[in-house]
Amino acid sequence: MPLIVTGTVGIDSVYTPHGHAEKVLGGSCTYFAAAASFYGPVRLVAAVGGDFDQQYRDVFKAFPNIDTAGLEVRPRSKTFAWGGKYHANMNSRETLYTELGVLTEPPPAIPAAYKGSEFVFLANTHPGVQLDLLGQFPQRRLAVADTMDLWINSARAELVALLKKVDGVVLNYDEAELFTRKNNPVTAARHMLADHGGTNGALKFVVVKKGEHGCLFVHKDGVAALPAYPAEQVVDPTGAGDTFAGGMMGYIAQQGAEGRLKNPASFEIVQQALAHGTVVASFNIESFTLSRLQTLKKGELDARLREFSKMVRV
Repeated sequence: MPLIVTGTVGIDSVYTPHGHAEKVLGGSCTYFAAAASFYGPVRLVAAVGGDFDQQYRDVFKAFPNIDTAGLEVRPRSKTFAWGGKYHANMNSRETLYTELGVLTEPPPAIPAAYKGSEFVFLANTHPGVQLDLLGQFPQRRLAVADTMDLWINSARAELVALLKKVDGVVLNYDEAELFTRKNNPVTAARHMLADHGGTNGALKFVVVKKGEHGCLFVHKDGVAALPAYPAEQVVDPTGAGDTFAGGMMGYIAQQGAEGRLKNPASFEIVQQALAHGTVVASFNIESFTLSRLQTLKKGELDARLREFSKMVRV
């Protein structure tokens, strides 16, 4: 049951109260794929420039389940680059610079071998691009999209069209409020389902990320909430949302591969998947960039999942 992610692979420079990491591998695709790879194979589609050195390629080798055949190198272009600085509370940050590079160019082509992918995650990028990419996976069983405030403000029509065609959407609390003009996350998510699900579209669930306060899950069949894992030290929150999504989708695709999945968008399956996403993200924030995920063992992941399950048991 192939899982595929489309989005960005970038070069990050990150500054936090715990130190800094300059010109390291980043991007939504990268973090998602690293997290999802603990559950099975994941295909990655993105574009990079001629400045994408071997050091960045070597990081992917630490995750053998990531298929990078869809990583398109454009020698005359620049890789997307981002720099950010986190404040003392680690909940807020400022963007120091953004260099779009290849993101100003046409999106990468989907390899023919990838077009049979059944589980599709459209990581954060322009919703018009996401919509075009979505149409290239005719055998999809589950499609989920991420978005951000930039597209809500600048490409709302394309985002609305996208939401009517995907099964699920993942966004932050502030973004849910901005999109719906509802200041309660449950109300906001229900509003999205009413406008873009059921007879109005394909949308079946909304996941609202709330950072250190966990996530809220609103589905056509119910509502659930999960706390964040109580991490004692947060070194670098970069990529936490993408690893959360990667763990979630990785688990769902794994269930499909093992023949235990009749409805990949069911309330029960997605609720279980959110716990996996939460736990993978809790490891990611323990160090800069992908360093912690590079050393993470499946046994550690399983042990923390059992611990987290005990914490949230009622």
